[in-house]
Amino acid sequence: MTTSDSSPGAKARDLVRRAETAALAVRLPPEGLPYASLVLTACDHGGQPLLFISRLAEHTRALEADGAACLLFDGTAGLEARLTGARASVVGRLEKVADEGLKARFIARHPEAEMYRDFPDFALWRMAVDRVHLVAGFGRIHWIESADFLFDTKATGELAASEPGIVAHMNDDHADAIALYAEKLLRLPAADWRLSGIDPEGCDLIAGAATRARLIFPEPVSNAIEARNRLVERVKAARLASE
Repeated sequence: MTTSDSSPGAKARDLVRRAETAALAVRLPPEGLPYASLVLTACDHGGQPLLFISRLAEHTRALEADGAACLLFDGTAGLEARLTGARASVVGRLEKVADEGLKARFIARHPEAEMYRDFPDFALWRMAVDRVHLVAGFGRIHWIESADFLFDTKATGELAASEPGIVAHMNDDHADAIALYAEKLLRLPAADWRLSGIDPEGCDLIAGAATRARLIFPEPVSNAIEARNRLVERVKAARLASE
């Protein structure tokens, strides 16, 4: 299931929300030569990419000298002709952020990062997006400005604050509902599915350390009550789909 908004900006944002990794391109000091590496990714509720990286890495030291960067998100895995699939190059500046909530959001998506949560050389970085280059298939190529890529979160702050409680409640008390989302709505194999996050446009599911999926909401939500109602509606839809 993909985003209900068919605009290029929404398509690119959906690709970023679903991604587990990206190729990070930076400028190596002092010459400014290009350098690319593979990084784990998450994003905030607006779609701005998040990295949790060590200062020991070449890319981090490069970012400390010059925050200009590009993140390539690849949605072509599994396709027979990979160049027919979608990919998005997100261009902007990466900056350190001291936000425990966003760090927790990253770690929920990548549980293996828990072991270095408090390592002094690790820090959370967020990209201030300038623009995005989306290649969605042959002839479907777009430059997207930041305002058309990011989800407007001015009215959804309450949802972000409620996210940890919603996720914990669903995982602790409604594992059966999460299984229905995965198996009936997303047509995925049975597994120990759990929620790793919820945002205005959908929720993220995880099974084990490496299997992830995304459930899109038919309409965005802005607070905990709307999120609860939407999650209940999705359960009803999943039960109908199993009949």
